[in-house]
Amino acid sequence: MKGVYENTMNHKLTTEQRNERSEQLDQLSAREIITLMNEEDQKVPLAVKQALPQIERAIEAIVNKMANGGRLFYIGAGTSGRLGILDAAECPPTFGTDKELVTAIIAGGSQAIFEAVEDAEDNGEVGRDEVRTRLHSGDVLVGIAASGRTPYVLGAVQEAKKLGILTVGLSCNTATPLSQWVDYAIEVSVGPEVVTGSTRLKAATAQKLVLNMMSTATMIRLGKIYKNLMVNVQATNDKLRHRVINIVMEATPTTEDEARRYCDLAKGDARVAILMLQCKVDYSTVVQALDKSGGHFGRARGQLMVQGK
Repeated sequence: MKGVYENTMNHKLTTEQRNERSEQLDQLSAREIITLMNEEDQKVPLAVKQALPQIERAIEAIVNKMANGGRLFYIGAGTSGRLGILDAAECPPTFGTDKELVTAIIAGGSQAIFEAVEDAEDNGEVGRDEVRTRLHSGDVLVGIAASGRTPYVLGAVQEAKKLGILTVGLSCNTATPLSQWVDYAIEVSVGPEVVTGSTRLKAATAQKLVLNMMSTATMIRLGKIYKNLMVNVQATNDKLRHRVINIVMEATPTTEDEARRYCDLAKGDARVAILMLQCKVDYSTVVQALDKSGGHFGRARGQLMVQGK
């Protein structure tokens, strides 16, 4: 543990360097502060753009694993861990996935979601234990660490590599230890923060953008979206029930009354309602096609279209 700390001190990370533009930050007005922050934030998507080839390669590998029954795990500490939790939590309602398909692990456990557990990130052995206990060989582990040096995350990816688990690393520095250990390295260097070392700012924004891309593109490739419609959305409240009806109307030339009727027949499943309308088949036929395709909407639709000819 001491060696990791000393190595970090000997090589000052970009995310820990002082930002020359904000050296007089405490002397600025509120308007000047937020203007400066806004200008710095604009650098983030440009930095992410530079990493698109790395992100693409990681997504293709993740899709391949998940198409063959693998699960996606995020692991991180502090803000990085919370961002993983946020992304994982949104997958079931958005894409209709099982809650175990995309999972996030944070150093310090559930307590660390709501309050800082700063020393939790220093224990690499706990990270190793999480991997040994929770992951299987066909899964994917995405280690998230702005510094690229967090011992908890490094321990996790090292154990995953040992067990033959596919690994991805997401950091906001270059040539990091995390990148050296993983199969697919994503490095988004956003430069020094407005508040020195506060990686909940630009670094966290970059991580959020990449995680958005990673989960969204993966789910699209797995057939969870039709055109640009959330056909797998879970209708768990009134707002989402209305959304399902609107999705069915967008995907098919039908009236609101008919869309509502088919949604009822489909038990609130937009995919089923759309395919019943488009392919002129009954509920059980659509469900069978979706089961056969592994829940891939496009493939199920293709099967039903061929059957209807």
